[in-house]
Amino acid sequence: MPKGYILSAHRSEANPVKKAAYNLLAKDALEKAGGKIIAMAKIDGKLTVYENGIKQSTVLIEFNSYDEAINAYHSSDYQKALLALDNGADRDIRIFEGV
Repeated sequence: MPKGYILSAHRSEANPVKKAAYNLLAKDALEKAGGKIIAMAKIDGKLTVYENGIKQSTVLIEFNSYDEAINAYHSSDYQKALLALDNGADRDIRIFEGV
């Protein structure tokens, strides 16, 4: 069965206070739902963008399946993390199935 992934690509710098509140909850919520952070790029690290890319934080989280990734995003624990973020970040979130 193909893995599932959540890709979070920031479009601009997040509000640092809201991002900190989100980070306290999000990692545990996604891991509790079966997720594993497999890549995290910070704007001051090794991150090269092409075409319409924006040089901002990017995170890739792996799940055992696409459905597990979808369920993780909609889980009550992750929704609490989103409430803490409180629109403090402009992100492109994509959930997709691996090959």
